[in-house]
Amino acid sequence: MEQASLEQVEQMAINKGKAYSDNRMRYLMRSILATMFLGLGVIVSFRTGGYFYEDGSSLAYIAGALTFGVGILLIKYGNADLFTGNTFYFPYASLKGKMTWSTTLKLLSMTYIGNLIGAILFAYFLLATGLFKDPSANGFLMSVAQHKTESSVSELFFRGILCNWLVCLAFFIPLTLKNEMAKIFIMILLVFSFFVSGYEHSIANMGTFAIAYLHGAPDLTLGGIVHNLIPVTIGNFVGGAVCMGLLLHYLNPTKKEKTA
Repeated sequence: MEQASLEQVEQMAINKGKAYSDNRMRYLMRSILATMFLGLGVIVSFRTGGYFYEDGSSLAYIAGALTFGVGILLIKYGNADLFTGNTFYFPYASLKGKMTWSTTLKLLSMTYIGNLIGAILFAYFLLATGLFKDPSANGFLMSVAQHKTESSVSELFFRGILCNWLVCLAFFIPLTLKNEMAKIFIMILLVFSFFVSGYEHSIANMGTFAIAYLHGAPDLTLGGIVHNLIPVTIGNFVGGAVCMGLLLHYLNPTKKEKTA
């Protein structure tokens, strides 16, 4: 069963590589779309958690975690390209010899750039709505954004690893399932797990930071944002490429690899 899922991962990576070769602008647009979708999930999450946050309830994070999965489902079923998932697909395909490492690096770079553009665009869209102008509506988001810049580099790095390990599993495990509702449940459960645990997702952070910064978060600086995104991005890459790609490659050798 696992081998069949890994073959699907290889094929997804090959298809994404072909899409990039056929039309780079369309590939970039799918990457931009991913963070627009994720931004929708971020807003649902922080608006829901905000109602509890304003009352001083400890349920704020749980409420936010339960609803954040909206963004991941939109990405999955909207066929958008997310950097964190691709850190598993492309390195695994390269380890299996189905894709060159130079292609993997180009695709990951393009995805990351597209995700960043999408996060900024969505933040401007939200600013135009006026929904987060009222401090009573954005307090939870502002608090979380500020807190994310206060941790040490090493803490952020390891939180990034654990986060993307769970996120990649959220996309990988459903490949073995036939029932769509079961797939959705597993994805939401694992995404809930990373959110409520306090792990760090670089692309979700892009959206959170962009929204908070444009809405005038008082103590949020560009330096603080970079302080978070660099170690979290590297940690996310390790979580996808090593904890998923390299580990599953080692655990599931082909007959040729066993002989070698």
